[in-house]
Amino acid sequence: MDYHVTSPDVSSFLFTDMESFSRCVLLCLLCVICQTNANTPPVITTNLYNACEDTPVGEVEFTIAATDADNDPLTFSLSGINAAYFEVETNTGRVKVKRPLDRESVSVMTLDVTVSDGIVSITSTITIRIGDANDNRPLFEGASNDFTLPENTPVGSSLFRVRATDADVGPAAEISYSIGEVMPESGIELFGIGTDNGEVRLLGNLNYTELSTYYRLQIIATDGGGRCHSDETVYLDNTAYFFITVKDVADLDPQFVDGPYLESVKENSPLGFTVCKVTAIDQDRGINDEIIYSIEDATVDGLFIISSNEGIITVLSEIDREEFGDDDTVTLTVKARESNLNIHGVYASVTTSVKISIIDVNDNKPEFYKCGFSCVKETHFTEEVFENSLGSFSINMTVRDLDKFSNTELTLGGPDKDVFSVQPQFTMSDSIVQLVVRQIEKLDYEKTQQMIVEVIATDQDDTSLHSTATVTINIKDLNDNSPKFPQATYRLNVTEHADVGTVVANITAEDPDTMDQGNLTYRLLPDSILMYFDVEQYAGVVRVKDKELLDREARSLHSATLEARDTEGKPGTTVLEITVLDINDQRPVFNRPSYKEFVTEGGKLELKIEATDADDPDTENSQIIFSIEESKYSDNFTIDPDTGVLRNSGELDREALDPELDGKVELNVTATDKGTPPLSTSVPVTIEVEDINDNKPQFAEASYQFSVKEGEKGAFVGSVTAEDLDQTSYFNRISFGIVGGSFGSFIIRTYEMERGYRGNITVDPEINLDYESEHKQFTLRVEAADLELLSAEVTVVVNVEDVNDERPEFLPTPTVSVKENTTIMEAVGRFTAEDKDTNHSLVYELESIKCRCDGSMKPCSYFIVDPTGEVRVNPEVTVDYEECDQVVLEAQVVDLFTEKGENNSATPGRMEINIEDINDNIPEFIFSDSVFVVVSESASKGTSVAGVTATDRDSGINRQIEFEVTKVQFKNSNNQTEGMKLLFEAVTTQQNDVYVGIIQTTEALDVKLKGKYLVTVTATDTGGLFSSTVLEIFTVDETYKVELEFTLSEAEVEEKIDDIRRALTAATKASVEIVATRSNTDEAARAATGTTVVAYFVYSNGTALTSAEVLNMISNSEHYPALVNLGLENIGTPSVVEQSDPLKFALLGMLGGLIVVLAILTTSLLCTRRNYRRKLKAAKAMNSVGMVNSDNQKSGAVVPGTNQYTMEGANPVLNLNIDSALVLDLGLGEEESSDVDKVSVNSLDYSDDMTFPEKDTKPIMNMIQEEEEEEDGSEPPEYIEPLGAVLAHRGKKKENPGLGYSNPAFSTTDL
Repeated sequence: MDYHVTSPDVSSFLFTDMESFSRCVLLCLLCVICQTNANTPPVITTNLYNACEDTPVGEVEFTIAATDADNDPLTFSLSGINAAYFEVETNTGRVKVKRPLDRESVSVMTLDVTVSDGIVSITSTITIRIGDANDNRPLFEGASNDFTLPENTPVGSSLFRVRATDADVGPAAEISYSIGEVMPESGIELFGIGTDNGEVRLLGNLNYTELSTYYRLQIIATDGGGRCHSDETVYLDNTAYFFITVKDVADLDPQFVDGPYLESVKENSPLGFTVCKVTAIDQDRGINDEIIYSIEDATVDGLFIISSNEGIITVLSEIDREEFGDDDTVTLTVKARESNLNIHGVYASVTTSVKISIIDVNDNKPEFYKCGFSCVKETHFTEEVFENSLGSFSINMTVRDLDKFSNTELTLGGPDKDVFSVQPQFTMSDSIVQLVVRQIEKLDYEKTQQMIVEVIATDQDDTSLHSTATVTINIKDLNDNSPKFPQATYRLNVTEHADVGTVVANITAEDPDTMDQGNLTYRLLPDSILMYFDVEQYAGVVRVKDKELLDREARSLHSATLEARDTEGKPGTTVLEITVLDINDQRPVFNRPSYKEFVTEGGKLELKIEATDADDPDTENSQIIFSIEESKYSDNFTIDPDTGVLRNSGELDREALDPELDGKVELNVTATDKGTPPLSTSVPVTIEVEDINDNKPQFAEASYQFSVKEGEKGAFVGSVTAEDLDQTSYFNRISFGIVGGSFGSFIIRTYEMERGYRGNITVDPEINLDYESEHKQFTLRVEAADLELLSAEVTVVVNVEDVNDERPEFLPTPTVSVKENTTIMEAVGRFTAEDKDTNHSLVYELESIKCRCDGSMKPCSYFIVDPTGEVRVNPEVTVDYEECDQVVLEAQVVDLFTEKGENNSATPGRMEINIEDINDNIPEFIFSDSVFVVVSESASKGTSVAGVTATDRDSGINRQIEFEVTKVQFKNSNNQTEGMKLLFEAVTTQQNDVYVGIIQTTEALDVKLKGKYLVTVTATDTGGLFSSTVLEIFTVDETYKVELEFTLSEAEVEEKIDDIRRALTAATKASVEIVATRSNTDEAARAATGTTVVAYFVYSNGTALTSAEVLNMISNSEHYPALVNLGLENIGTPSVVEQSDPLKFALLGMLGGLIVVLAILTTSLLCTRRNYRRKLKAAKAMNSVGMVNSDNQKSGAVVPGTNQYTMEGANPVLNLNIDSALVLDLGLGEEESSDVDKVSVNSLDYSDDMTFPEKDTKPIMNMIQEEEEEEDGSEPPEYIEPLGAVLAHRGKKKENPGLGYSNPAFSTTDL
């Protein structure tokens, strides 16, 4: 179709075509409607269904019962306010649970169910009854769980009653009560509860001192169980904690408050000046005894005193901070004692430390020190410097001001102050002082050898404090002198054959040059003298060089020249004359090579020893002195030192001599001259002492006792030994005999030994001893006699013994206890065995030793067993209870005297040793990576904010631990740390073998603080051993609070709270502090719609995450599904593609397509009809306009079709700026004249100022023309709007391009 109509005759064709198309569309619609009316709608046969509130999400609960008479496939859908809780399978009608159900919130639900057979749909309401499942835990009622009981409460008293309710119905709402646990565990037997009524009674006596002062009762309320969907009955319980405080009596020590005490006082403070006040209170609040204060100890005595009633510490004596050195703190041990006796009859007391810092006062002047290994105060310093030296030099001076803060100025004074300057000129600490040479020309040794300056140190803060030190500067000379000896000639003496290195003389030269002091070198001239003597190169010491050549008989005088040279080789000499002196070099000579003399024992000795000396008889070198060299028997003899006569000093006894000497005594006599050094010679002297029979035999023992077994003829009984001290065989030969008591049963035979004789006693071979006879014991008299019948007698007792044939047996051994780490050497136990034989010798041996370590027995070596059966601690091993707590020893006993059968016990002896624990281990904290925070929800008094755990390797009472908060500091965001009072306390509990310290606030915390608390927690066992750890508790602002919404109920959230926390931690990598959970309630439905979890997310460094940061992190696809499974909703939910029936969508698509086609056809019909009418009117207008020019435009609009008025100002419509779209939307049922007017108005919109195209300055004209010209101009222009074509033709007919075209009526009309 061509919209650029040139003739109105085309309209008849267009209308004919349109009417045929409309009739086709109506026919299609009629066919569809007929097909629909021929179908029978489906029917829902059941409207009541049952469901269980515990049916898992995703499981089928019931199936919608519906039928269709045409047997068409049915599709199902749900709607209504409860449709969110269920989903239906479209093709089967099976209804699944989509969201968890809760009977307690809604017990009956309604659903709108729509069933369709593909053509007809019906909607019906069904009712669902929600069945109860036991999904609610009992809830405890009551406002307070804290109770206070006096410790003398009678046993059996009713303490309180607890009550719980359950939102379930039936047996699931029936509640029974029990006590789950009592903390501490020792209190479990003190309390009982009524199963049905919840009444708590006291079952045992309370004791504030011996037992706990605080009990936490875990009371469990359990319902009767129930089920619905599940085949298994579910029982639920809930726990509440009730706290019982035992009321104390007056038995506590006082306690200091407001500690720790860190005070300060200025030095030189007046006596009586108040330093601080300490305060202690009586912890027995009801008594509130008066406190008396005293100072028990102090690191510095006598400085402070305390008032006994008020605790005010004042200055007692003068304080000088400088006396304290680097440690300017005094620590006082202050004792607070109650004024009255406590229940134990003593005055309760407590001590605390008060640290007083001494503040420095500028009261010391700067002073000078000389420093080496230590610094000493000095006012005079001496230093040397070379003449003409330049620069600085040290004077070993240090300036120091003992005040803590100093500001010292150094200046110079004295007669030579202009020659030098001082460095540094200003100092604020200990400084080394140096002098700097300023006038080098005055530093001249030839003009002056010494200069003196004064160094003045002035305290700039107080110029009255100053000190002066004198510095003496010795000027050192240069080398301009030769060495010089004090004498021109030295006459010296030396002994002949003097040892090599013997000092002949020490001669030194002098050189006034300071650089030559100690640096001179010496040598001897001529070289021939060096055969005899030599000189030390740097010392001038002349020594003997050859001992043998130094012989006075060969040469008695030697001459030499001693030369000295300085550092520059300048020489100096002197002459040496050395005389050789004679020495004692001949030894004495004895007249005989040896001496021998005989003497009878008991006789006298006199023997003359002679010797001579070849030295000069007129000197001491030839005078001789005799002496005896010290030996074993030299003390028994003397010699005259001058005559050499040898005599015995006492009676000679041959028996006193060693028998191996055979009576010979050998001495060495020495002859020594009196020369220097003395020379000596020795000669051997032998003295033979002849023996006489002057000793009788002697038995080795005073008496003898032997045993012999019965029934053994000729058996050996025993031996007796005797000795005659005479040393010759004639006098010392012995024979034995039995002189009585034998009764003919024994004989004795004599045998010679290496020393002495032995008499062997045997049973007479003809005699058979019988143990059962009357002679079980014989007392023999045995005699020993020498050849001259000198004799001795001894008693020999012989016991007849039974034969040993019984095995030893162990006696029961009691259990022994030994403390660990013991080092005692005494026996800790003993094995005891018995032997039925009369003669036995029992020896004990360790067979095995095992220790019980960690519940199992294994070998160890804690103990040893002596042969006597005594058990001792192995000194090489430390007994440790923590490793092993019991030792089992098994020992064997052996009878050394067993003659027949086994000699050991049939069963080993067994001993159990219990190792007793001692307190030798300190409590050990268990590491935890938990992050502790304080938020607004946990800043109130009594709130638990952190926890520590610790264990003690000891056992019993030694492993019991008490926690205590000993120090609290706060570190702000600027890393500044300040001390705080004890804002926290530790509550000690026990979980199995681990002790738990719950850190609670003692008062409300300031939540505005930014930083972290540093809380020092001390764990102390009963023996006083302790260890400490520091907890970091971060403060987190409330702005970091994050609220997460879950679809689960509050009980389900509590049950899964650990899984939720782990999932959140995995997503954010932060510690999750959950401070609250609350149920969300729909006010309209009055039902719980989910749970809100309030949490903070904090990293280990204390930084926290905002809500936006948390949401961004947990929306990550890696972590979000796990959180959704835990019930998290409304955060980054991923799109879910539901599986649907393809047939359903095909039918729906066909139906939708028909509807869209009908809509398009209807719209096109309407628009086409209106458009063709408008264009027809415009075509007529173009014909009229083509016949009109500007000359006949005199009084108004002359364009036909605009309106029926042609007079000026008669158009009240055109200035309305009516939208053409609005005009097109007008109905088609209006009169033809009205349509024409409206279309004409639309065509002339915005034409208030129309000109020819050449003069057009407004883009509005383009809306009318909408002209598209061809590039080559060969084709006539095409116009979308007919009116635009009319106006374009008008412009071409004008000959004057400057003439405008306007309608004056348009510009003057106003609505």
